[in-house]
Amino acid sequence: MVLPCYPEFVPIHVAYQAEIQARLFQIPDGVSEYTFANLYLFRNRYKYRISLHKQSLIISGEREGKRFFMSPCEAPEQEIIRELFETHDYWKGISDSVLRPNQERFIQWGIEITEDRDNFDYLYLKTDLAQLPGKKYHKKRNLVSAFLNAYRHAEERPLSPEILPQAMVVLDRWREDKGAEGDYQAAKEALELFTSLGMQGTLYYINGSPAGWCLGEALAQGSIFAVHFEKAVDAYKGIYQFMNQTFAASLPEGFTYINREQDLGDEGLRQAKMTYRPWGFVRKYTGHYKP
Repeated sequence: MVLPCYPEFVPIHVAYQAEIQARLFQIPDGVSEYTFANLYLFRNRYKYRISLHKQSLIISGEREGKRFFMSPCEAPEQEIIRELFETHDYWKGISDSVLRPNQERFIQWGIEITEDRDNFDYLYLKTDLAQLPGKKYHKKRNLVSAFLNAYRHAEERPLSPEILPQAMVVLDRWREDKGAEGDYQAAKEALELFTSLGMQGTLYYINGSPAGWCLGEALAQGSIFAVHFEKAVDAYKGIYQFMNQTFAASLPEGFTYINREQDLGDEGLRQAKMTYRPWGFVRKYTGHYKP
């Protein structure tokens, strides 16, 4: 199947995986949403539909009763943007590589650009998360050490189809601990399809019992690894800090950065992400048409 040309949009389907991913993998910014896996796994939540315009992707979505469009690869021409604003409320997920060469033109075209801080992705040096060096990571090292002292028989295994049922047990326990659905459905499907979606992950055990797992994929031509899902049993104090460090240390040398996604405006999550001292952010912007 071949992606239809704009203005025709179709739902995201596995039949378009190769065509979509080949384009998204070349994007230099490393925006966590811009992978086939992420778009596919959240296709129902955001009602994603996709189209092709001059070899670039245009994605249409909906959230909280408002329609948005995204252009991950490059900015559409002025006429197309105006047409999109006729049927959409706003332009979402504008990256630096799309904004910077076009910012003056966007202003001339009547497009108001604002930072979308709640959706900034947190970007960390892989070596920082793997080694937790220096005074700034002293508390994190202590938490990991306390975890290893409390659970001396902690081990890790690369995620594989054979151990998927054990990862599912962790996911179900995570939902039970949280008392909320959260991204359970997307995480469940990610586990079921991780091989075909080109994702990789690790399952962690404590005293032989499955206790947590991480799952993600490569971005930005292989220089960034995005951690899309990280689930664990809350009863094991310090397990998230342990997984964070251990998973970072297990990634191949080709990865320079780790993208741990956005905080969505959750103040507690924002503080937690900041304690790991991000190297920087993958910035995203929102556009509104102000003729």
